[in-house]
Amino acid sequence: MYCLPRRKIILVSVLAWMAFFCQAQDKYSGNNYRQFLGKNYYFGLSLSLNNSTYKLYRSNYFIRQDSLFVTESLKNPGFSVGIITNAKFGDHFDFRFIPTFSFANRNIRYNDRVSEIDRRIESTFLELPLHIRFTSLPYKDMKVFLVGGIKYSYDISNKSRTKKFASLIKLTPHDFSAEIGAGMQFFFPYFIFSPEIKFSQGVGNILIYNGNNSESSVLEKILSRALTISFNFEG
Repeated sequence: MYCLPRRKIILVSVLAWMAFFCQAQDKYSGNNYRQFLGKNYYFGLSLSLNNSTYKLYRSNYFIRQDSLFVTESLKNPGFSVGIITNAKFGDHFDFRFIPTFSFANRNIRYNDRVSEIDRRIESTFLELPLHIRFTSLPYKDMKVFLVGGIKYSYDISNKSRTKKFASLIKLTPHDFSAEIGAGMQFFFPYFIFSPEIKFSQGVGNILIYNGNNSESSVLEKILSRALTISFNFEG
């Protein structure tokens, strides 16, 4: 959590406060919400926009050498499509499994003495997130929630990219991330609309180190990061 920008932490804290505030609002539950009380599980579709980047850790070689002065990661937009499986455990907790295809673009920028060099890394991920969601009691036909869990990602385009750019920086196709987020549920007669925002932080080094490559040797570790805004339709 300490890696997240301050404004993101504040946003999650505010939504958490809203969730606990709504605990006192059970008597105000709406008619649409009551139609879904008997469902212990349901399915849906998730459409998402993501903004992905890397957290770069420079190596000791970066300090000693004088050919590459700055390395940084640039954010780029992407999108995702997933299938939702949601199982309820009591009145406040859901277990969620959302297999997703995600398309992401991330750039690593190198600065040498005379120019900037951008290495664009295009990825197509198969993502398998497992989430626990805590929901408030309803206010009319609305709830707020907090969600968190882990995610495994496999970059199915990694092999083709490695063949095309064999002499450049290489990344492992496997990645594990921790995720946390918040959102709201709006209950309609035939479906639930749930916009949410999530922050994802990779927990494992995805860099394949190559001491013979200058672009790889100046880095010690790379962790993935992403901000995702999802629009979920469930019922």
